Amino acid sequence: MTDNTADTPVVLVTGSARRIGAAIVQKFHQEGCNVIIHCNHSRQEAEALQKQLCSLRSDSAALIAADLLLDADRNRLASETLECFGRLDVLVNNASVFYPTEFGTVEEEQWNELMDSNLRAAYFLCQQLKNELQLRNGSIVNIVDTHADNPLANHSVYNIAKAGLKAMTKSLAKDLAPGIRVNGVSPGAILWPARLEEKKDSTTDAIKAGILRQIPLGHLGTVEDIAAAVYFLGHSASYVTGQVIRVDGGRALS
Repeated sequence: MTDNTADTPVVLVTGSARRIGAAIVQKFHQEGCNVIIHCNHSRQEAEALQKQLCSLRSDSAALIAADLLLDADRNRLASETLECFGRLDVLVNNASVFYPTEFGTVEEEQWNELMDSNLRAAYFLCQQLKNELQLRNGSIVNIVDTHADNPLANHSVYNIAKAGLKAMTKSLAKDLAPGIRVNGVSPGAILWPARLEEKKDSTTDAIKAGILRQIPLGHLGTVEDIAAAVYFLGHSASYVTGQVIRVDGGRALS
């Protein structure tokens, strides 16, 4: 990257090729930051996003592909992150694997994949990038989930992993203070799951309507709502640490 980027804040967002992660990257980029897009399988979408952002501001977006379930790849992500722009100011742990696990049928491979992708990788990435973030008085924002507090049926391993990520947020806020602020954002209903988005029938419509009735604001949120909260915590909230902000339209009140 060019030398004129040396004083520009840099943000790494894991799992940022699409959906919420891409919106977070776009928000920080719009606010003048340089961004590092991380992907694993979604390489094509990540390259398209990088190209789009660099067309708006030259050399402002980097791309690193890595499988966070592999220690070697995670280590490489940490080292290459610091090579991209020579600094790191904000780490956003967004990467996640999500699928149901019916209790009584769970295999260790499923446990490991869900725990590693949602918790273990984030923890060790924080540890590996700690020194650079302390140097910059930086921040960490973890993308938690409403189901850390209100478990989703038949998703016990995912629920446990996200609850662990919430606990990690509070623990690291103590351990890394005062040099690094650590917070979390807990999304509610933002995007319909693929199974509800793809099917168009009365049963699906009834499920969607039932979910909306549980949301006081009466509608789904947007990926931009999450990105705005992440930007606030990561960049603007200089006296906030150890907090997990719900962005759920008030659903937790139901």
